[in-house]
Amino acid sequence: MTAASIYERLGVEPLINAKGPATRVSGGLMDPEVAEAMREATQACVDMVALQARASEIIAGITGAEAGYVTSGASAGLLLGTAACMTGTDPGRINRLPDTDGLRDEVIVVRSQRNFYDHAVRATGARLVEVGIADRYSGPGVRDAEPWEIADAISERTACVLYVAQPQSRPSLSAVCEVAHQAGVPVLVDAAAQLPPVSNLRQFIDQGADLVTFSGGKAINGPQASGVLCGKRDLIAAAALNNLDHDIFFEQWMPPAGFIDKRRLRGLPQHGIGRSSKVGKEQIVGLLVALQRFDQAEVQSRFERATRLLDELERALADGLPVQISRFEALPGG
Repeated sequence: MTAASIYERLGVEPLINAKGPATRVSGGLMDPEVAEAMREATQACVDMVALQARASEIIAGITGAEAGYVTSGASAGLLLGTAACMTGTDPGRINRLPDTDGLRDEVIVVRSQRNFYDHAVRATGARLVEVGIADRYSGPGVRDAEPWEIADAISERTACVLYVAQPQSRPSLSAVCEVAHQAGVPVLVDAAAQLPPVSNLRQFIDQGADLVTFSGGKAINGPQASGVLCGKRDLIAAAALNNLDHDIFFEQWMPPAGFIDKRRLRGLPQHGIGRSSKVGKEQIVGLLVALQRFDQAEVQSRFERATRLLDELERALADGLPVQISRFEALPGG
């Protein structure tokens, strides 16, 4: 059965996607190997903690982070990452969200980096604290937020600093990490669409980020409803505890010690604020296969295919039509 036929049976007309892997046009097309891995995953049941623990090892090896977690998308990574910074692995704090009484509940963000997606940060109960004035965008000047302004905004209520990774983002991530870490505050990086280049899988961690969230359904070509959260081991454990199904007696719960150290916990929390961001075994397996296939050779192959398609479109459009065609090349994260 073809993809077109299943949509036709449902009464939905397929479209020609010239936008790319955007959610509103259903993302991109998975490679057959990824789809087959997901199909295989449907044929057996597994312990989800054990599966995420193995995913953590694979993600860590690819990103250079201490640990990793498969999420239901980059936005879910923002929610889980923020919650992790607010609660740590304390079950009482995890139970409390989105009630933030007694918790560090402020997230510092540069004003020029605000965007629609930071709603996921506020969904935890956190409050965004904006710093800096984007004078370079408003016209009168050339400046934006500076590292000292971030340092000045840090208080005893600061849970983390949110950094939205874009080529034009200021200050630099390394400068933000330096001032945040001097105050003992973690940095959460939103790198949802910052692939390619493939090197960005490691770059943000190398620059000092404590947590980084990527989309799995864009350039990685994984399942549309998937993402990667990678970073410090204790924060990944906290993110997992805010997300996993905890309907089991603490005595019977046996997470791999390298993923979540049960000995450090007072008990299991109730279902956390991230429970609604559940990710299935099929998405985890599909994301891992896609991530392992995602390398510079694959990116170059896609680029060449896209170039050939554009060449054909250009020839067709220029054949007798009064049009002017302009082409430029750019990488999302470069």
